Amino acid sequence: MGKILRASQDSPTEDVLYKASTLLAHGAVIVMPTDSVYGIGCAATPNNPGYQRIFRIKRRSLSQTLPWLVADFDDLARYAATVPDTALALATLFWPGALTLVVKASHEVPKEYLAADGTVALRMPDSNLVRELARRVGAPLATTSANTHGSAAATSGSGIEQRIIEEADLTLDAGPAPLAIASTIVSVAGLKPTVLREGAISAHRINKIVGA
Repeated sequence: MGKILRASQDSPTEDVLYKASTLLAHGAVIVMPTDSVYGIGCAATPNNPGYQRIFRIKRRSLSQTLPWLVADFDDLARYAATVPDTALALATLFWPGALTLVVKASHEVPKEYLAADGTVALRMPDSNLVRELARRVGAPLATTSANTHGSAAATSGSGIEQRIIEEADLTLDAGPAPLAIASTIVSVAGLKPTVLREGAISAHRINKIVGA
């Protein structure tokens, strides 16, 4: 454990993609860059032992759930039970990018990844590296920020805690994250869209689009 590979988010090499995707497909936990901040994740496959390891590494309660990083726009319809017009509008404007959509989960979402209210959080990051890893694994990546729970999120490879690097199976270092701020989270699972966390995209801009 504790291995670090240099990587490019825009033009990842075949070597990096092969090594990281092979590990993920076998239940590993890796630290990876995204367009927003660095994340720690695993393949969102049923009964993946890596899922619980993420919570132990992050020192976070298992009562919480992890958002998914998806590869393609079509994954919204695949993993959401329904796609409201507002969700489609937001995804069309901000995917790939720093927008996380909380949706009612479809039957394709394994139970262990569901929130108590039957939702799952989806984001298509603006990272060719992350999206290609998800494609190769054949599943989204269940990912949270790569930091001890309660600490500041890492916005560059050099900012990742050494303990996290050592406890993960692999760390992909692509230098500074382009945005260096967490994604904005919007729930579209209720009667009207609700901004749950303001991040890279302002709540004002979200509300203007959805007519709130």
